[in-house]
Amino acid sequence: MSGETLFFEIQQHLLNDEKPSLYLEQVSKTTPFREPPFSMLLRLKKTEQSPVHHPEGNVWNHTMLVVDEAAARRGESKAPAAFLWAALLHDIGKPDTTRVRRGKITAYGHDATGAALAERFLSAFVTEEAFIRAVSMLVRYHMHLLYVLKNLPFGDFSALRRETDAEPIALLCLCDRLGRLDPDRTAEEQNRQTFLKKIKAEA
Repeated sequence: MSGETLFFEIQQHLLNDEKPSLYLEQVSKTTPFREPPFSMLLRLKKTEQSPVHHPEGNVWNHTMLVVDEAAARRGESKAPAAFLWAALLHDIGKPDTTRVRRGKITAYGHDATGAALAERFLSAFVTEEAFIRAVSMLVRYHMHLLYVLKNLPFGDFSALRRETDAEPIALLCLCDRLGRLDPDRTAEEQNRQTFLKKIKAEA
């Protein structure tokens, strides 16, 4: 199977499967997945996360949960292909940014690093610049809900409003928050609404 064939097969499963993770788990064990750029995703299996925030385990486990959450909500997206690819690629920057600091596993800056890597990944198969940018911007800003909720100084809300739309960002953020073991779904939906109100209030 060629890389291009694999890319479009993954896209079809992202857009049509109830649980795309089942196909992704299967195809991740094949030879084409070891080749660039898919090898960027394979690295997620070896990248650990804080057990406090991610009891589901490594970044791959988390990503599979997020992809399935996104698939369940693809009807809420105006651009489902970009949304589903962003769900798959949202933490692609973690292998390069994960560190152990004072006994804690962190991945500071993985959103910005991931945006650049998502662009590189997609550029191997896609020529539509608007699509590539849409995905990379979703990856770039997928942490901003957390920055709002915890009043962290890392957010750039002016850039978010200038470069993308808050609604799809909020939807991806929600799926990211739900892609864990036993999430509080009611609380996370409320967090999404809080995020949107904050973004709109500062507009």
